[in-house]
This record gives sequence, structure tokens and C-alpha cells, in this order.
Amino acid sequence: EVQLVESGGGLVQAGGSLRLSCAASGFTFDDYAIGWYRQVPGKEREGVACIGPRDGGTLYLHSVKGRFTISRDNAKNTAYLQMTSLKPEDTAVYSCAAGFVYACIGSMGPYEYWGQGTQVTVPS
Repeated sequence: EVQLVESGGGLVQAGGSLRLSCAASGFTFDDYAIGWYRQVPGKEREGVACIGPRDGGTLYLHSVKGRFTISRDNAKNTAYLQMTSLKPEDTAVYSCAAGFVYACIGSMGPYEYWGQGTQVTVPS
């Protein structure tokens, strides 16, 4: 059974930091690009960052460049999203997703597998 389980969300003051984790199982993690998405009620889901399967090539949403860093540890089947200098507009449910091989080249996606998400709240 394929699973992507996010953790690390929470409430943090503006300017603070959080690190999200995405633990994967049930598929060959090394063969999949990993993406982080976020969604606010009433708005479309947006891609925040992604990382390629092995060479670690990354893409970022313009508004998070320089503040967020995506990484992965293939030995642990886990991906991370380090978020710093958080702003109220970063408040959302953050989900990770996995896409086979090419899902982080030039654009984010497509993704076959999705996690349930973790809430990040940055009060204004």
C-alpha cells in the first residue's frame, strides 16, 4: 500500500520556522520526484516546491524562493520542507506528493500519489 504521511505542521508566529516531513512507503522512493503543495479553503491548490528523484534538481514557487528549502533523504524514504521567515500568507494545509521520475523538470507534476496534509498556521 502506497502511503505518504506528512508531519511537522503547527502554529508558528510570523518570522518563525517549521520543518515539514513526508514519510513515504509502498513504492520505490528513489524513482519518484517529490512535491509539496499547499491549499487554502476556497483557493486552488498551488505547488510550493519539488525535488527530483536522485540528482536533487529543485523548483520553487516564486513567493517562497529564498525562504523554503526542499530536500530528501532517499535512505530514509523521507522528504522535507524547511520553511523560514514564515508569513501569514503561508497559512495553508501542506501536502506532499510523489510523481514518477520526471515530475520536477521544468514544472511541477504530474503526481500519482498524495498525502493527507498537515496544517501550517501563521497568525497575522
